[in-house]
Amino acid sequence: MRKEFINLLSTYKNAFSSDNESLGAIRQPEAYINLNIDIPYPQVLRRPAYPEISREREAFERHIKELIQHGLLQKVSPHKEVEVMTPVLIARHKDKSRIVGDLRELNTYTVPDRYINCIIQENLIQLSKAKYIASMDELKGFHQKVLTLWNSFLVWD
Repeated sequence: MRKEFINLLSTYKNAFSSDNESLGAIRQPEAYINLNIDIPYPQVLRRPAYPEISREREAFERHIKELIQHGLLQKVSPHKEVEVMTPVLIARHKDKSRIVGDLRELNTYTVPDRYINCIIQENLIQLSKAKYIASMDELKGFHQKVLTLWNSFLVWD
């Protein structure tokens, strides 16, 4: 049984990634964040980047470069009007860092998804039929979900 499992993993090795590679962006379906207000949005949703902390600059550049390289982030033209901007910062844990968006202000205007439990229930039903279940570190999985065009609003300096 173990040998069959290893052969199966080898056959579908492109479905897995390591620290040095990415699965890329999950293109369909795009995620949509529904807000309870209309355009023009309040100024509080157009927040500038946080002041740079010099010791974090290297981590920022490394994370941004990696996200761009894997097609998970793209630069917005300076001529493009952006309705919502959310600053990002570096969160450190032990000897690792990750980039996170400060979505607190945005969350005050977000309409809750009333049907999320249905989606979770469907996933649990599908998992109950599985022979093997692997755990997944979703540290960067969050960045792989493509947002609708207007929902792309994280900013950095």
